[in-house]
Amino acid sequence: MTHFEKIAEKLKDRGLDAMLVTSAPGEFYAVGFHGEGVALITPDKTWYYTDSRYIEAARQLIAGAEVADWAPGGGFRKLIAGLVKEHGVAKLGFEERYMSVADHTIWTENIQAEFVPASELLTQLRQVKDADELAAMREAQRITDEALLEILNFIRPGLTESEVAARLTYIMARKGAERNSFDPIVACGPNGSKPHAVPGPAVIEKGQFVTMDFGCVVGGYCSDMTRTVAIGQPTEEMELVYNTVLKAQLAGIAVARAGVTGKEVHQAGAKVIADAGYGDYFGHGFGHSLGIEIHEDPGFHNRNDKPIPAGALLSAEPGIYLPGRFGVRIEDVIMLTEEGCVDITRSPKQLIIL
Repeated sequence: MTHFEKIAEKLKDRGLDAMLVTSAPGEFYAVGFHGEGVALITPDKTWYYTDSRYIEAARQLIAGAEVADWAPGGGFRKLIAGLVKEHGVAKLGFEERYMSVADHTIWTENIQAEFVPASELLTQLRQVKDADELAAMREAQRITDEALLEILNFIRPGLTESEVAARLTYIMARKGAERNSFDPIVACGPNGSKPHAVPGPAVIEKGQFVTMDFGCVVGGYCSDMTRTVAIGQPTEEMELVYNTVLKAQLAGIAVARAGVTGKEVHQAGAKVIADAGYGDYFGHGFGHSLGIEIHEDPGFHNRNDKPIPAGALLSAEPGIYLPGRFGVRIEDVIMLTEEGCVDITRSPKQLIIL
């Protein structure tokens, strides 16, 4: 079953006559193509409109939907309005999480239907990865794992954070990545206390930790991994913090399984960090879902008290961040199953000393 057929199957349950897909992630999930286009999905048929820049590729890659260039028809809004009228669409689902107020105003002025917020329809479907999605994510993770092994032979004192980040991007591209999942994070020494530090001119020195958070896209799907390594012998406190983060990650992974809430997993990991006396230095959630986007729903955090389904893939990435001194984060991607979870990350997690 195609993804747009899965969407169509859910329309009746939500009281919708059709679903309008306008976001880039929604577009790719629905039709498997990025073409700055829009899709209209009814119970019986799907239409996809794009422009002359993408139409040839769209027709080659999209099967089972009617694919057309919107220009001859007067633009996509006019075409969608005609279909809504022709097929008697009264309740039209739309992606309220992605649509701006300005765009919503234009759409509702041009289409005679009730616009019903329905982002959750796609969000819930995207939570559970099918075999093709999982295969793409495993391949992206394989490239990411290989990139780590290669970068470990490249890092040395005297290099800048920016040089390491650029090298990671190059390695992943050379190994087959379509692009980065996000701009790589490389943070050395005191910069490591900033969870989303931006690589810059800081020079790597002996005695420092270097945290690297990076990933790539394969087949439209993301990988994500973080490793913290020591440049030369770390201090006893650095080793203590590292091992505490590792224990916290393993504790969260141990309770992760289908049906568990994000809050339960987060608290399992956070308790280890708090018991070690570092609770004030772990401020973010234990992890997030990923797929077409690097951050998706659901997440491992205190605000999520809903059960997470089997087939969801989430990061497991606790950290401790000591301002002005150093930070440690360790991140894998795990897939929830009825029995527990499967870690699709293969890179070692014991402290690596270079």
